[in-house]
Amino acid sequence: QVQLVESGGGLVQAGGSLRLSCAASGSIFGINAMGWYRQVQGKQRELVARITSGGSTNYADSVKGRFTITRDSAKNTVYLQMNSLKPEDTGVYYCNALLKFAPFNSWGQGTQVTVSS
Repeated sequence: QVQLVESGGGLVQAGGSLRLSCAASGSIFGINAMGWYRQVQGKQRELVARITSGGSTNYADSVKGRFTITRDSAKNTVYLQMNSLKPEDTGVYYCNALLKFAPFNSWGQGTQVTVSS
């Protein structure tokens, strides 16, 4: 089992910045990658950014150049630095871990990000 705890959401004006954190605990040796997903009410959860255990990253086109995902292996924590925020970045952000074993996915509880225009 892997447990994920997110923090760092909040309300910010357009153009501002926020940093989300996701701390992993439990069977962390089984994590292949960690990422952040965003969900807006009535829509499917979508991938925002992901970082693999090898350090490779990928981003949604909508956030490239504005968001950066990093990790601190010593703290088992992944960060999402969000700059130049736009109202369309608003949503609940969920931390995700891709696992080598069932159930193959672990999710955090979600943190709300609201960007006002």
